[in-house]
Amino acid sequence: MDVKKNKPQQKPGKEISVKEKKKITKYWIGGYLIIAAICLAFYLLIQFGVFNFFGEKEEVLKRISLTIFFGFLVLIFGKIAELFIRRRSHDKGENYNLIRAIRLVTVVLIGIVIISFLYKNWYSAALSLGLISLILGFALQVPISSFIAWLYIIFRNPYRVGDRIQISPFKGDVVEIGYLDTTLWEFGGDYLTTDMPSGRLIRFPNSLILQSAVFNYSWPKFPYIWNEIPFQVAYGSDLGFVEQTLKEVTRAELDPDMANHINHLKDLIKDTPVDELQIKEFPSVSFRINANTWVEALVTYLVEPKKASASKTRIIKNVLQALNKEPAKTMFPKGDSR
Repeated sequence: MDVKKNKPQQKPGKEISVKEKKKITKYWIGGYLIIAAICLAFYLLIQFGVFNFFGEKEEVLKRISLTIFFGFLVLIFGKIAELFIRRRSHDKGENYNLIRAIRLVTVVLIGIVIISFLYKNWYSAALSLGLISLILGFALQVPISSFIAWLYIIFRNPYRVGDRIQISPFKGDVVEIGYLDTTLWEFGGDYLTTDMPSGRLIRFPNSLILQSAVFNYSWPKFPYIWNEIPFQVAYGSDLGFVEQTLKEVTRAELDPDMANHINHLKDLIKDTPVDELQIKEFPSVSFRINANTWVEALVTYLVEPKKASASKTRIIKNVLQALNKEPAKTMFPKGDSR
């Protein structure tokens, strides 16, 4: 497992735009068409005896030219499929997975084309490939299991590009899902206690997903997490005032449509076999007694995972400012009144 400690040259969010990718794909299609046309023209010229000076090599050259022609034809169809996906779908993670799958199918089809045209004896070619595959199967068990795990990721979608996940000790935003490994843009880490990006890349083999639990903070159906902040106040404080202040300040700092998201969460739970859960009003405040002889007021709210740290900072600052304006109603531990 490789953890790179240097900052990448290109951060997530500064990649090539979708429009530019479409333009580049069109250029590739044009280039492939030119090469395919040249190979087909070369084959036809040999077929009609224009290059009769090749002698016995004509048959070999014809097979090679046809192989290249059909190979680039497969590449053209693959690029057209990529273009179609980018035009029809706006889900970044879904696009990434589909394009990866199309590229894999393209490579497999090109391999079949090469075997079909260059090998006259299918049986001997299949036998040779079978023996090679058997040998490689023993030598490359870890890469093969990682490739199988990639298929699992594509079809089961435990995470996609752009998701914030935790797997084993690794936490980060998924920036790449390769055929053999996954790359995360780490947040938190050894040097930070917040969920800010640490500047490091984490690369782990896909096979890890078959052995460890995956925590996905970016579930497409409900891309929010519950967060809470504890505030310590003295026993003599006006707890009703504290509760109302926490609710008002928190509600002002968060998405105004969050109440609708709560209702959406309730609907999602109704459609599952899980017993109905009690979802409190948003945001909610609860109290508990601390062992150090003060009361903890906990405000609980929904927030987007990548905005949790910034939202928490704003809420703490604004709550303390609001509580300090009423020293008669809010007393803090050790008898300090602000």
